[in-house]
Amino acid sequence: MPLAHDAEEALRAAVALVNTGEPPETLETVADLDAFFAAHAYTGRHDRTDAELAQVRALRPRLRTLLLAERDTAAELVNTLLAEARATPRLVRHPGEDWHIHATADEEPFATRVAVETAMAMTDVIRADEHSRLGVCADDRCEGLVLDLSRNRSRRYCSTACTNRNAQAALRARRSG
Repeated sequence: MPLAHDAEEALRAAVALVNTGEPPETLETVADLDAFFAAHAYTGRHDRTDAELAQVRALRPRLRTLLLAERDTAAELVNTLLAEARATPRLVRHPGEDWHIHATADEEPFATRVAVETAMAMTDVIRADEHSRLGVCADDRCEGLVLDLSRNRSRRYCSTACTNRNAQAALRARRSG
């Protein structure tokens, strides 16, 4: 069962957010947060403050735990996140997009909206039993998360850099072997 488009987008954003904490840190300034907000087409409240940056950065370990949790644990974590935010799902449509689900008001803090959107996306993952689409990068030197939405479930690395590094190492090994 394919995931809904909005669930895929929320998962991409959550994985990207978690991976900003992997060395080297890439979410250090409010400008970095602005770029993240724009890159993932978020709407609603965005304070552009150091406090908001700190809230979003503090969310990363919690999202990492959720995204890597086993199915039953993930369900508990989703329920906790949704209850804490007093989530009320509703259908919305933005210019250029079709109907999709929001579960918090646009005025809620950005970190709350990210947490709830991730939790809502994880409901699809849990219901479809698609946890195998989430994992840790296969590069031994990396702890980045991988979201594999490919048809054949072949994605192993979190980034092009990790892919290239491992391809080069494999090439060197074949040549020397």
